[in-house]
Amino acid sequence: MVMTGKADKILFGGDYNPEQWDEAVWEEDMRLFKLAHIDTVTLNVFSWAALQPDENTYDFAKLDKILDRVEANGLKVCMATSTAAHPAWMARKYPDVLRTEHNGMRRKFGSRHNSCPNSPTYRKYAAALAGKLAERYRNRESIAAWHVANEYGGECYCENCEKAFRSWLKEKYGTLEELNRVWDTAFWGHTFYDWEEVVVPNLQSEEFYWEGSIRTNFQGISLDYRRFNSDSMLECYRLEQEAVKKYTPHIPVTTNLMGFYKPLDYQKWAQNMDFISWDNYPAYGALPEQAAMTHDLMRGLKQGMPFALMEQTPSVSNWHTYCALKRPGVMRLWSYQAVAHGSDTVMFFQMRRSIGACEKYHGALIDHAGHEHTRVFREMETLGAELEKLGGVLPGGRTKAKAAIVMDWDNWWAAEYSAGPSRLINYTEELLTYYKAFYRLNIPVDMISVEDDLSGYQLVAAPMLYMCKGGFDEKLRQFVAAGGHFLTSYFSGYVEEHDLVVTGGYPARLRDILGIWVEESDALPEGNKNCFSYNGIRYPASVMCDLLHLEGAEALGAYGEDFYAGYPALTAHDFGKGKAYYVATRSDEAFYKELIGQVCEGAGIRPLMDAPERIEVTVRENGNGVFLFLLNHGEDTEEVMLPAAGEELLTGIRYGAGEKIVMEKKDVAILKMDGWTER
Repeated sequence: MVMTGKADKILFGGDYNPEQWDEAVWEEDMRLFKLAHIDTVTLNVFSWAALQPDENTYDFAKLDKILDRVEANGLKVCMATSTAAHPAWMARKYPDVLRTEHNGMRRKFGSRHNSCPNSPTYRKYAAALAGKLAERYRNRESIAAWHVANEYGGECYCENCEKAFRSWLKEKYGTLEELNRVWDTAFWGHTFYDWEEVVVPNLQSEEFYWEGSIRTNFQGISLDYRRFNSDSMLECYRLEQEAVKKYTPHIPVTTNLMGFYKPLDYQKWAQNMDFISWDNYPAYGALPEQAAMTHDLMRGLKQGMPFALMEQTPSVSNWHTYCALKRPGVMRLWSYQAVAHGSDTVMFFQMRRSIGACEKYHGALIDHAGHEHTRVFREMETLGAELEKLGGVLPGGRTKAKAAIVMDWDNWWAAEYSAGPSRLINYTEELLTYYKAFYRLNIPVDMISVEDDLSGYQLVAAPMLYMCKGGFDEKLRQFVAAGGHFLTSYFSGYVEEHDLVVTGGYPARLRDILGIWVEESDALPEGNKNCFSYNGIRYPASVMCDLLHLEGAEALGAYGEDFYAGYPALTAHDFGKGKAYYVATRSDEAFYKELIGQVCEGAGIRPLMDAPERIEVTVRENGNGVFLFLLNHGEDTEEVMLPAAGEELLTGIRYGAGEKIVMEKKDVAILKMDGWTER
């Protein structure tokens, strides 16, 4: 179990803010929690102002009462450190805690994500508060985990950050000569002769708005600032982590991540987290594949270890353009989707709706009506009862995948900072196009980093690997030579880790593995398309079309139009005992499903089972057995033929091999399988 260390059950609960209410409400909350089978609450997320009214005073009296109340009712606690928004007195007395925006504007007190991560004042008082909390509550057995700050995010460009950036660069590069080399400052006469000449890249220096997005004149500078900003916030997290570990070394520490959140390199953060937790808030109408891929990304941050779903909404979010309700059954479906992909918790924001400010219309277990007679409460109660019935059967389950998709934050930053070739370059969208194919083929896939071991996989896909870091090409070379299958796409292999072009022809370090040379790339304006053939079918080509030459590879498909008609658009190359594939353009879902299906077949990877299109299929395994999850994301009743015998855990019904299970729309089935053979 990610929080408690015990496999008691999937934890069920979420953010609870009793400090916003009179004590008379608390006992009613306890009654309602018991009805809904809530067993875990996250406390103290935004209480810094209440806990520390001035720099010398700490007041834990109310938090003591809250803890006493929840403990008396048998609840576990995920205890937050409250440092996600600094108090007003701190901003007034120590303005160095205030952030400076990308345009150079210094903020005043307000909002959240409002503290400069390099402010000595913020770091001092944040770590001090975390330590005070841990010292005070070190013997509280109810505390299952520490929750540092909340949803770290944003950026700062103040004087604190500028000075810290220079120090970070000195540590990373050592000399100005090396800095000038990796930033290629000979371009536009940018040579630096003193560290003090380095300034932050923002709208006052290197960066600018162009066609609705931020562009930069010096990708190397902006790329390093992204790394620095992520590291700065990570250092804030680590200071608080160390402060609580001093008193409670036995209690795991986390912070709630936000999925594909571009500003922070979560793969680096994960190395400093005892377990991964994250907040899942899909917009109405979002594809289930998007949430599935993000769950798999979170699972992959700790090499397949279970994670915690820390937040989701029971019904409606408050910040989407259209704050539509979750339709009946969707909350339950999406909760089990998280469990199916590796979560050992089902947690929500929030337990009771606040009455003021921007989140007062965000969904909650307890609505403004204040009682249990609501649709959302009844659905939560049903889910809570099911999780209680499941008990400790599922926690700790792992997903065995023979295929992996490489995701790298540095590559994401660099690819989308690129000065050309197209504003349609979208790294995460490219990942999703490949992920969808695995998802719809019912083939489990891990989301991995360039640092992870490849030897356990039979297929590794690295779409749009624009930045091929030193050493990763050799890792791929050994993987393919030993019999692995590798798949990549256009706009790959251009630069090394400093965003400097590797000369000699694209895809540079990957050229021998792929057996091709890319001479030119045609960026197609939005809406324009070429086409190519594959297995006798014509597919669309968009975004970019690489004009490439074969250097040992075989052409599997060729362009059909323009002056490069007949040029290879899809290639395969035998390399050692394995095979490497290159997709020279962007195509449609039908193509990727066809291609990845055939590549998986060639790699010896079989689907988990056949199922209707809108049925999601996943498997988790632990010491209790193999568990098959079936999730109906469609609007129709579906029949699913089971590949093996098993017991459906939510109903207790046993099914034989080849029998059909009937699933209503938005329904879930979890089967403990008999004699399941590895696919």
